Amino acid sequence: NVVNFITGTNTKEAHPVIDNMMIKAYRKGAKIVISDPRKISMGKFAYMQMQQRPGTDIALLNSMAHVILKEGLHNEKFIAEHTTGFEEWKKFIEEFTPDVGEKLTGVPKEAIMKAAITYGSSRKAEIYYKMGINQHTHGKKKVNAKAHLAILTGKIGRELNGINPVRETRMVKGV
Repeated sequence: NVVNFITGTNTKEAHPVIDNMMIKAYRKGAKIVISDPRKISMGKFAYMQMQQRPGTDIALLNSMAHVILKEGLHNEKFIAEHTTGFEEWKKFIEEFTPDVGEKLTGVPKEAIMKAAITYGSSRKAEIYYKMGINQHTHGKKKVNAKAHLAILTGKIGRELNGINPVRETRMVKGV
């Protein structure tokens, strides 16, 4: 199973080529998970769509990481071979329970858990986000939280796995 996790971008408006790729993947069985304060058009194809409060991306992603750890969906071998400081990070993530995530983001804890389990249990998963996030306050931390999900599950560095920053200018990816 394949998951395309779209966060903070309206692919139809800003990335039409990627939007078409997502729809093709959906038709082949990929699950689309969306995290965006806005309701976006890709939502009609989504397995699930979470609309968090603006500025709470990190809390949502950290709560998902918490669930992935608690459910044992993390890739221990990948973590041991490719990371340092995991135990310290794990202690930090412990406070981001689904209940805390719900209070901070407005996303029901059941949806946070469903998104985390869907992403964590998938065979392959890609995260797509708009590069404009780098211009926000705490932009680097937002990107790191996305990378942490990919690293935590070992879904990086292989085909149809990883994180994909997409340009914010319309049509940069072509027609």
